[in-house]
Amino acid sequence: MAQAILLQPVETLGDRGDVVDVSPGYLRNFLVPRKLAQPATPGAIAEAQRRIEAAKRAEEEQTERAAENAALLTKTVLTIRQQAGDDGRLFGSVTSQDIVDAIKNARGLKLDRRKVQLEHPIKTTGTHMVTVEVADGVTADVKTIVTGE
Repeated sequence: MAQAILLQPVETLGDRGDVVDVSPGYLRNFLVPRKLAQPATPGAIAEAQRRIEAAKRAEEEQTERAAENAALLTKTVLTIRQQAGDDGRLFGSVTSQDIVDAIKNARGLKLDRRKVQLEHPIKTTGTHMVTVEVADGVTADVKTIVTGE
């Protein structure tokens, strides 16, 4: 049996970075030509371990950054001005794109408008709590004040 390091997930063998036992012919004729795996030499195994550790560190740093941004957004109060009638109803509405633009102006954070969780666009003046997904699983509630012009 030959050992191989998977470069991509292979359905029957495992995930990326796994060291698996395969037949020499399968490794030589199928996995290597399709760039799915490489032969497992001591140097290649060490390099794969370094890549895995670097990926874990990067993921931890990204999670920390997302938590910091979520804490910052929780303290943020957005003020959005829209044209409104005397009864407090807006002539248009405040959409997720308006909220993303206000966050970018207030804190300099670039977010995707699809990460703003609004059931319906905001159509009245007043204070509204809006949930924003900063990263996977990290959310922040942003206080949004809509005022009329």
